Formats: sequence, C-alpha cells, structure tokens
Amino acid sequence: MTGLAVVVPAYNEAASIGTTLRALAAQTDLDFRLIVVDNASTDDTAAVVRRFAGTAPFPVEVVTETEPGAGTAADTGFRHAIATGATFLARTDADCLPAPDWVATLRAYLGDGVEMVCGRSVPRRDERPSWAERNVFPAAVRTAALYGRYRRAHRGPEFRSPFVLVHGHNVAVTGDLYLRCGGTAREALEDGSEDVTMLNRARRVTSRIVRAEDVVVEASLRRLRAWGARRTLLWYWDRRWRPPASPQVHVR
Repeated sequence: MTGLAVVVPAYNEAASIGTTLRALAAQTDLDFRLIVVDNASTDDTAAVVRRFAGTAPFPVEVVTETEPGAGTAADTGFRHAIATGATFLARTDADCLPAPDWVATLRAYLGDGVEMVCGRSVPRRDERPSWAERNVFPAAVRTAALYGRYRRAHRGPEFRSPFVLVHGHNVAVTGDLYLRCGGTAREALEDGSEDVTMLNRARRVTSRIVRAEDVVVEASLRRLRAWGARRTLLWYWDRRWRPPASPQVHVR
C-alpha cells in the first residue's frame, strides 16, 4: 500500500474530537497514519488524542503548531507527513465525521492518477439538522461555488483545471502536488479560506483535480447555528463578514 496520512488540525476540541477519532477508527481501510496537529489548544485536546492512540487501529502522532490558523496547522501536519514518508495526504477537521469508506475512496482516486480530490460535505446527522440545514444551506453553498467557477479571478489562463467546490475538512492531495503548488496558506482563520487558496495554487500546476461526490464527510452545524445563514455564507465568501473579535471565529 502507498503511504497515506490523515491530518486533523485541532484547536480546543477536547469535547468533540473523540467522535472524529472513532469515525476514523471505523474506516474500512485502516492502512493509514493519523497526525493530529494541536494548534496551541488550552484544553485537553492533545491528551484525548494520546489516550486514543493507546488502542487505535493505526499509528497516531500529535504534532504541535503554536501559530494560530487552521491553514497553518494543516500545513504543518502535511509537511510533517511528507517528511516522514507519506505520499498521499488527506485532511478532515476535529468536529467532522468521515464516512466509513472515506479513506478507501480517497485512496482509489489518488491511486488512479488524480492529484487532488475535493469531497462532499453534509450536515452531521447526530446534530439533528432541520430540513433547511439539510437542503437550503447546502444549496446556497453550491450556488456560491458555481459563482466561483465563473468568477474572473478564477478563470485566468494560468489555471490548468476548472474551479470546483472545496471543503478544507474533506480534501486529499498527493505529497508531490502539495510541494509543487506550495500547499495551504499559513494564515489566521479570519484572514482567508485556506482550502480555496490551496485549490487555486494546485489548479496552476495540474489538470488532475476532481470534485468527488462519493467522498463524504459529515460536518458540524455549530458555526451556522451560532452565526445564522447570512453571516456564515458571507464568512465563506471571502470573509465578507467576520466576528468583531478574533477569538470569536472559533465557535464551540
């Protein structure tokens, strides 16, 4: 098997990361290494992960990144994975639940010559989403992505593949492409969408990027419920709305 590493950035996720870890332990393909990047948490996130590592069905590492930012933490995790032998990289977040076939399906795409896989995000079922949360908000996100596809800034001649909808909590990339394109942006969460930045960097150097609807991760609704649909959509749309104080971007 090709060396595959799953990277999970985590900041103060002691209360939620346990379900993510259990979802990863329930994968049909367990031939991977888990790297949790503790982004200077002030709670017991790292301790929870280390306790899980004692019985995990795969190797688990905890890496520390003190500079704030999901993109910064992800970059640290990806580069650590590559430096220690990984050739395939996948990312999810510490409040998400990958489907049982998530790793297996990602491996199949990457093994077939795809260099970047952008999967589908659905609401966490255990958070009991309403009809609107299951249907209306995802439709709005897809509409925004369609706008992104035809946005002038995303259609320049420098791009070798079309713009697609990307979620930072459900993405995979080869280690080779990650290094060639420059990877994720090392920036504060409120300063930009690191997943879109990485996608556009990758689009400049490869045509082998796919949007994969069969690669599924359940994502938390906590930001949508805390901020409301309008503010959440504006947040994802180039950070056109931001909380008044930087710590408030981290919804718990």
